[in-house]
Amino acid sequence: MQRLEEPIYFYALALLPFLLVVLLYKFWWQKRTQKVFAKHELLQKLAPDYSVYKATIKYVFLALAIAFLVIALVNPKIGTKLETVKREGVDIVFALDVSKSMLSEDIAPNRLEKAKQIILKTIDQLGSDRIGIIIYAGNSYPLLPITTDHAAAKLFLKNASPDMVSSQGTAINEALNSAKNYYNNEEQTNKYLVILSDGEDHEENTIDKAKELAEEGIKVITIGIGTEKGGVIPDMINGYNKGLKKDKNGEVVITQRHAQVLKEVAENTKGFYVDGNKTATSVNKIIEVLSKAKKTEFETKQFSDYKSQFQWFIGLGILWLILDLFVFEKKTKWVKSVNLFNENEK
Repeated sequence: MQRLEEPIYFYALALLPFLLVVLLYKFWWQKRTQKVFAKHELLQKLAPDYSVYKATIKYVFLALAIAFLVIALVNPKIGTKLETVKREGVDIVFALDVSKSMLSEDIAPNRLEKAKQIILKTIDQLGSDRIGIIIYAGNSYPLLPITTDHAAAKLFLKNASPDMVSSQGTAINEALNSAKNYYNNEEQTNKYLVILSDGEDHEENTIDKAKELAEEGIKVITIGIGTEKGGVIPDMINGYNKGLKKDKNGEVVITQRHAQVLKEVAENTKGFYVDGNKTATSVNKIIEVLSKAKKTEFETKQFSDYKSQFQWFIGLGILWLILDLFVFEKKTKWVKSVNLFNENEK
């Protein structure tokens, strides 16, 4: 298990492209100035041992030194001691609707990003509860299995998009089906499924599937996102907006929130429905319910001791700096024989 103590220092790697620009500018300036000063043949006689190759190598060494020293500042750590710890919590699975209707901007910035905000802020307030993530549209996929690694959950969640699901449309029963077998602890007395969607549903047996979850002891919290007035759907292809989504008749599609479907799903699983257009209200309601739920004890393995590795990168950074100091911009015999960069041409 690895951990980065100060990842903010990675911004310092921006020095590397700046260094490349300086190198290219230097070569351009030298060539331009040399042409004004003298002809190429005369310059070859005045500075016969100057090597473009050696000058480039010096910049490469300097770039490597900067890269390793930046990594040293970040201070990578490696877990050295794995231990089993006991925790108490509930199992929560988030089912995120990633159908294209969730790209509608009737709620800023759009429905999908609003849903992600709710999940992220909820995760921030969770204790030792285990969480999982399902994404769905026309079908569903497990994005993250049940885990106590909240940081991993946030990372996977940020990348969730409609492009990850091959079949479009909205089938809430697909998410319900996946959730039914998602919980891996038979002794867990409190299992929660949080569905975040605009409520558009293209299937007819959703309520029956919800009742099956209730029989498994799974409580469903539904979060409705979007407006009843609705909005248009951007036609996104590979991250680019190609216009507005249209139906087979060429009419612009208007997508609306269907809260009634979500309310019925929640009612049939002893859960509840929340208006998700206000992030704080949704998060507070979820946390309030979870805080009152009975916690189940479970065991999990985690690294309890991490050892810093910055010293290795400092050493490598210093090594490249030393090599840079000992490389001179003069040709050596073996370089002359190889004739790199056509340096020996007259």
